[in-house]
Amino acid sequence: MDWIDQLLTSFYTAKWQVTADQAIYWREIVGNAFGLGSALFGLRRNAWAWPVGIIGNLLLLTVFLGQALGNDQGTPLYGQAARQVFFLATSVYGWWAWQRNRRRDNGTAVVPHWATARQRAILIPLALASVALFFFVFREVGAGFPVPWWYYLADSWIFVGSMLATYAMARGWVEFWLFWIAVDLVGVPELLHFGYYPSAILYAVYAAFVIWGFVVWLRISRAASAAPSGPTPALA
Repeated sequence: MDWIDQLLTSFYTAKWQVTADQAIYWREIVGNAFGLGSALFGLRRNAWAWPVGIIGNLLLLTVFLGQALGNDQGTPLYGQAARQVFFLATSVYGWWAWQRNRRRDNGTAVVPHWATARQRAILIPLALASVALFFFVFREVGAGFPVPWWYYLADSWIFVGSMLATYAMARGWVEFWLFWIAVDLVGVPELLHFGYYPSAILYAVYAAFVIWGFVVWLRISRAASAAPSGPTPALA
């Protein structure tokens, strides 16, 4: 229907005019708000973290493709955009896994625990190799845009680190918070450099939030290890 098309078009093009020379797409603001909501649900181990995150991923995908999708905001961040696609697939898996756990474990979606030494031995080399691979992939894809070499390295780590974090969250690994801290340390400077200010601000907020989440999940994992046959401790 015409009115639906007009509504979607208006939302897609709507901007917040911060200054005379600086405007921000509302899609970026709303998408990041959903991202924060997903993180909050994740902290509470609530399966709603996944569908809420999916909405944010779809919105941010259209933002980070930048000029490649007709936006006038700036340089496409292919690592940021590509990870939104991966988030969509992983979120479906995470949603299914947490719902399955709830049915199987008396309403508990996930019990935080550390990855095993064998799992780390597989993931760490795989992550390093993936960062190197996507450095060349993103450099080839973005060859038409005048950006420094470190942009491709930063984007490849953001992409790979985000994949690790999302997969680890679905598995219930405490490490997922540490992966997010490492992603934020690279993501905030990159987003500020290329003018994606709402996302940069949210990443900075994430940094403090992620540290809190790590402490909470660490406490729960220790309590669960100390009393494996007892009830799962509640979040504070």
